[in-house]
Amino acid sequence: MLRQKPRITGLLRGSMMLTLLVCCQHASQAGEFPIADKVLIVKAERKLHLIRNGESFRTFDIALGIRPEGDKEREGDFRTPEGEYRLDTRNPNSEYFLSIRVSYPSPDDVRDALSKGVDPGGAIMIHGQPNEPTRSEAYYRTQDWTNGCIAVSNSDMIDIWLMTDDNTPIEIQP
Repeated sequence: MLRQKPRITGLLRGSMMLTLLVCCQHASQAGEFPIADKVLIVKAERKLHLIRNGESFRTFDIALGIRPEGDKEREGDFRTPEGEYRLDTRNPNSEYFLSIRVSYPSPDDVRDALSKGVDPGGAIMIHGQPNEPTRSEAYYRTQDWTNGCIAVSNSDMIDIWLMTDDNTPIEIQP
C-alpha cells in the first residue's frame, strides 16, 4: 500500500508564507512598502497615522486602554500614555498577533510616577488581536479593551510591522 504525502492546502501555504514574511523580515528589507519616519496616534480620534516626510500615507483604526481619557500615570490605570517615544522592540511571538514595544516610560514618566509614589508601569505595545480571544470579534473592533496598549486588526498589524523600522519615533496625542 502506497502512502501519499499530505498536501498543504493553498490557504495553509499562504498562511505559512505570511508568517515567514512577517517574522523574518524587517521593515528596511520590505522593499515595496513605504517606510514611516514617524507614527502619530490621535487618541481622541482612535487613529494611528504612518507619516513620511511630514505627510500621513496610511491611517488605521485603533483601540486603546479601557480608561482612554488622560495620560498614563501608573501601573494598572488602564490608560494609554501620551507624549513622544520610540518603537524599540518587536515581538513576533507575543500573546497578541505581533507586537511592537513603545519606549514608555520615559525618564520624565518615571520621575513623575516616583514623585507620586507609584510605579509608572510599562510594556506598552502596538499589537494585533489576542491569540486566544475571550470576547467576540465585534467587541475587539468596537471597544477600547487593552490594559493601556494600542490595538489594531491583525491585517493592519502586518502593515504597521512592515512599514515601520526599529527606533521609529511615535507621538501619542490626547
